[in-house]
Amino acid sequence: MTRLAGPIVITQLAQMGVGTIDVLMLGAYSKDALAASALGLSLFYAMWLLGMGPAVAVSPMIAHTLGERRFAAPAVRASVRMALWAILMMSPPMMIFLFFAGDILAGIGEPARLSADAGAFVRVLALGLPFTLGFNVLRGYTNALSHPRAPLIVMGLTVAFNATLGYALIFGHFGAPRLGLLGAGIASAISFAFSFFALLAAVFLTPTLAQYRILHRFTRASWPKFMEVFKLGMPIGMSMIFEAMFFNSGTLMMGRFGTASVAAHQIALNACALAFMVPLGVATAATVRVGLAAGAKDMPRVRLAGVTASVLGQLFMIVTGLAFAIFPREIVGFYIDAHDPANSDVIEHAVIFLRMGAAFQFFDALQVTLSLSLRGLKDAQAPMWINGVSYWIVGFPAALLFVFHFGLDGLGVWIAFILGLFVCATSMALRFAWKSGMIGPRARQEARA
Repeated sequence: MTRLAGPIVITQLAQMGVGTIDVLMLGAYSKDALAASALGLSLFYAMWLLGMGPAVAVSPMIAHTLGERRFAAPAVRASVRMALWAILMMSPPMMIFLFFAGDILAGIGEPARLSADAGAFVRVLALGLPFTLGFNVLRGYTNALSHPRAPLIVMGLTVAFNATLGYALIFGHFGAPRLGLLGAGIASAISFAFSFFALLAAVFLTPTLAQYRILHRFTRASWPKFMEVFKLGMPIGMSMIFEAMFFNSGTLMMGRFGTASVAAHQIALNACALAFMVPLGVATAATVRVGLAAGAKDMPRVRLAGVTASVLGQLFMIVTGLAFAIFPREIVGFYIDAHDPANSDVIEHAVIFLRMGAAFQFFDALQVTLSLSLRGLKDAQAPMWINGVSYWIVGFPAALLFVFHFGLDGLGVWIAFILGLFVCATSMALRFAWKSGMIGPRARQEARA
């Protein structure tokens, strides 16, 4: 698990690093730019997550194929090809939606200036959407073949590329125009395209990956695989949307409490997201390990992979949760100048939010590792409903209650985060125990055997 998860975790952190670098540079540029980027990204990532469903469906599909048969190049190739078809089909309508991001934000009551800036930022960023989704299709392919180093190297290069280009376009260095927030969007969109083409080149240059010839007969349809991509991918995409939009709804609520609250929320959420990349990487490895075991119909190995992933994720989050609780000011200081009196309100809010984030780290690790373990079993429908209920039947109404009835403002949003994650983690644990045979009829059958 750790051999596979290690490079995946670093890749996740590097991929997160592209956005984190933008947050750091925009925080140095101005808190208004940081706040506008937070609002814009809340809409961009909604579309990104919808497209990510078919993209991440590739990994469990290939893992099951390889678990059943040692070498099945046509089936593997068809899975990748149909996932890329799905991305090409879904991207245009999602991009059109994002071109109206500024109008949408203004329509839901966000400040006019922040909405306009966020809209311009997202319109440029949307041009990179097909490429970042395509990159994740290729990454799922390489991970399923237990070859995660290629995307790791590519993401390392992408981080350096994005940092250099963003630095030039945001602040006007190296002879480039000073574009601020718009420059960050341009740099990120170009970086998305760079990552896709670089990973595609790496696939063709790596013999183990090249042997499957994933672009061979690219225009040839495989309708059973195409349907499987959507049957598995759309519930996965909806699961991710339920979760992400629950957290993004908190960002939108923060917009009502002023620029300082939005900027502080973005800082705390970004720090939590960075920590989350580690259990997410472990969980991604669990999808492959569980999928291989499930394809071979080895349920004890399925259980071992899922439990191992959840324990590793929780141990890491206990450590980061303690760091958030003990050193919040030092962590906030990485994002914004703590010595500038103009930033004092942002810092005070961010410290509170980080300490609240420390409280949900444990549950966040548990829900993601078991959710992706279920994905390895091709169990996507039930996790989708678990996420929907946990975040939108329990968490979101709780946020409205805490914010508008009890007047807790931003603190109420973060309390609701904790509640939603607790319900989700508990439900995922029960579902995995049932599906893997720890409890229920399968467990009784194995006990009798």
